[in-house]
Amino acid sequence: MLAVAILAAGQGTRMKSRLPKVLHDLGGHSLLERSLACTAGVAPARQIVVVGYEREWVQQSLDHLPHLEFVQQTEQRGTGHAVQQLIPHLQGFQGDVLVLNGDVPLLRTQTLELLLKTHREHHNAATLLTAQLSDAQGYGRVFCNQHNIVTQIVEDRDCTPGQRQNRKVNAGIYCFNWSALAEVLPKLRASNAQQEYYLTDTVSLLSPVMAVDVEDYQEILGINDRQQLSIAYGILQTRIKNNWMAAGVTLVDPSSITIDEAAQIASDVVIEPQTHIRGTTKIASGCRIGPGSLIENSEIGENTTILYSVVVDSIIQPDGRIGPYTHLRGQVQVGKGCRVGNFVELKNSKLGDRTNVAHLSYLGDTTVGERVNVGAGTITANYDGVKKHPTVIGDRTKTGANSVLVAPITVGSDVTIAAGSTVTEDVADDTLVIARARQVNKPGWQLNPNIVEDSSDT
Repeated sequence: MLAVAILAAGQGTRMKSRLPKVLHDLGGHSLLERSLACTAGVAPARQIVVVGYEREWVQQSLDHLPHLEFVQQTEQRGTGHAVQQLIPHLQGFQGDVLVLNGDVPLLRTQTLELLLKTHREHHNAATLLTAQLSDAQGYGRVFCNQHNIVTQIVEDRDCTPGQRQNRKVNAGIYCFNWSALAEVLPKLRASNAQQEYYLTDTVSLLSPVMAVDVEDYQEILGINDRQQLSIAYGILQTRIKNNWMAAGVTLVDPSSITIDEAAQIASDVVIEPQTHIRGTTKIASGCRIGPGSLIENSEIGENTTILYSVVVDSIIQPDGRIGPYTHLRGQVQVGKGCRVGNFVELKNSKLGDRTNVAHLSYLGDTTVGERVNVGAGTITANYDGVKKHPTVIGDRTKTGANSVLVAPITVGSDVTIAAGSTVTEDVADDTLVIARARQVNKPGWQLNPNIVEDSSDT
């Protein structure tokens, strides 16, 4: 049986933030959520989070994971002290406990599987993850014999100059036999420079203890400040983008593109520079996205192009042409073969197949039929100052340039609306609508310059 304990009680003062360090975002998920997701892959019977600083805030952020258990560390006195808080909660537990920090978001499930396998095959009392670093500053050093049996762990701040030459570092990720660990935890002493209880001190009290080197040292990188958070995001993005390129997606300039993990992209998609794919976006084959576009929580049909545009919470059917400078938001649905063009905003609206909204228009809370042509500058005035109201436009209708449709209103099929019209009443099918003031021309409007009063002295 396996239990997981994630240490998430600290504030993280170097983040310079009231927000607990483990709740800082990395690619759409908090650091703590990423740690939990990694451990979920090894199917633990119990997942425990040790909380302290702003514990209610931390617990609330994990409300969507009702199976979690929380243990409070009222004083933050080191990793050993944090694990000591588990003793009353794991009474009678028979099995292994995986312990890691909530600020190590790049760890892979495969690495934890290797750690567990080594631990169980060798019947270790404890097994810890280690890495070989060229620059080990800040990390505790791990000393082993020729069989990878750990003889000593020394925290960086407590190392002698000679000990600092050792490049084998402690990743802060452990697997313990709980019965053995529970027996020695009360024996820990805070006899170090920080007056803290180190979990690493259990090594000298347990036997055998073995080290397992991680293949990719980047997995163990912890987050202590904003710079490290940025570095971790770059590593995460490199992983994601390399995977998509291997799967047949073209990234024209990977360094300028970001893609969230939850996105799904088919082969033969081209993503241009300065484009960002967020959330649960799905992009079908043959699409060309960007440059300069943001797609978030949206579905993009086959062979669609999106240029310099923002698409959020929307669905675009195949063969669409979107942009430049288009904004789709609030559950927009764009039919097959539609053109939504320059400086157009759609909000909570639906376009039928082969409909064009090509220039300078706003459609809000609007349902548009098939093969409609929305003229440049057409606006659906959906808000009366209190409520939003719907507009319905039938098939094959054409709105003239600079038309305003004042909702609630229904315009039938095969309707033509004259340019500059403000339409306030429903329109039947097959109708020409002219809703504008009659033009009046007044010749000789320019005043005679000889009788214009000279006001330069006043």
